[in-house]
Amino acid sequence: MAKRKIEGKNVVITGGGGGLGAALGREFGFAGANVALLDIDYEAAVLAADRIERGTSTAIECDVTSYESCAAAIARAEDRIGPTDILVNNAGLSHRSAFAETEIDVIRRIMDINFWGSVYCTKIAVSTITERRGAIVVVSSTAGYAPLLGRTGYAASKHALHGLFATLRTELADTGVDVLIAAPSFIDTPLRQHTLGGDGEVTDHPQSRVGNMMSPEDVAERIVWAVERRKSTLVLGSVGKLTRFLNALAPGIYERMMTRSLRSELDR
Repeated sequence: MAKRKIEGKNVVITGGGGGLGAALGREFGFAGANVALLDIDYEAAVLAADRIERGTSTAIECDVTSYESCAAAIARAEDRIGPTDILVNNAGLSHRSAFAETEIDVIRRIMDINFWGSVYCTKIAVSTITERRGAIVVVSSTAGYAPLLGRTGYAASKHALHGLFATLRTELADTGVDVLIAAPSFIDTPLRQHTLGGDGEVTDHPQSRVGNMMSPEDVAERIVWAVERRKSTLVLGSVGKLTRFLNALAPGIYERMMTRSLRSELDR
């Protein structure tokens, strides 16, 4: 299959003001794309857009928990850079707390941003992307493949993304549209400093992790590489690849190993 051309394409990225979103904007811009960065933090999106060196770039305020806000933002993006060729559903939020100690509103907020935000933006843009034989990207996580201690809501949102976008891929199989699910492990981004506790407040509890942190620049480079090569799945990092493999073959062993490694997530 021929590689997908990025140069001259119009790319919309949600969560575009954050660490990975900003890195994706720079990487797509470097490849010659026109980029619209959508973020609820408009000032962060402006700063990120200013760092994109090639093509046209723009920042647009967007609350992905609102269908109306997503529709208005994507319409504004198309006014500024042209019809959407590639949509990157990147906006995300995490929490760290035991399920029994997590308020329902926290899980609802995680789902609203991680899952429903991706659903809204994709629903709005899918007709245009199909007409232009473009691509849809969802930034998921290895938590979409396997349990992750202390992050029940986060893991649920990522599992839901995998189910929806893997199925959407089959529906669009004959249209020329690519659907990429990118699943990194731990990334060194500001998301870690905005993680919610069970009460809905940002937690200062030290985060435990397994393996080395990936840089947002490395992850962004690999995602753009995967879009160019029309990949359907991208699992990033040695920990991510081991997680997917071990959970598929020996889920009981994986759960015991993961629980031992991340037990401090539940210490208070």
